[in-house]
Amino acid sequence: MKIGALAQETGVSPRLLRYYEEQGLLTSHRGDGGHRRYGQDAPVVVRRIRTLLAAGLPTRVIRDVLPCVSGTGEVLAACTVGHLRGRLTGLDDQLAELQAHRDALAAILRATEAAV
Repeated sequence: MKIGALAQETGVSPRLLRYYEEQGLLTSHRGDGGHRRYGQDAPVVVRRIRTLLAAGLPTRVIRDVLPCVSGTGEVLAACTVGHLRGRLTGLDDQLAELQAHRDALAAILRATEAAV
């Protein structure tokens, strides 16, 4: 499959497909003339990458867990649970910190508006 066909099938731009390849998430082989050729499983791999990106995982993490993905990308092998749990805990910590910042800013705004 050529890069244009893969882009059309997945809705992902050729530039982004090349980026996935640079990051080690997607593989291609060079055909005659140096054009990229992707395997028949490439659309599935791209959909899995997109699912994991939508979950907030950076490409370096996706590279590590991608071999453990099955189906559409929503189910990973058990060996990744600890890593994913750590990522989720980190997100929870970030959310709590953002909520604290929001609460502090809201208190300042309320005090400012009351003084005006």
